[in-house]
Amino acid sequence: MADIISLSKKRKAKARSQKEKKASENRIKFGRTKSEKKLDTLEKERHERQLDGHKLEKE
Repeated sequence: MADIISLSKKRKAKARSQKEKKASENRIKFGRTKSEKKLDTLEKERHERQLDGHKLEKE
């Protein structure tokens, strides 16, 4: 005789594994490396410094 299984648990487990697989694919497809994030941060800081340098002071 076969083992009795809960279909809802089986469905949830299958959905969970599919979700994890899709998340893994998205991390590869859309993820950014640490160096890319650091480069963006440095560029943003440089841009802000440049804008602050051109800011007019009130007298």
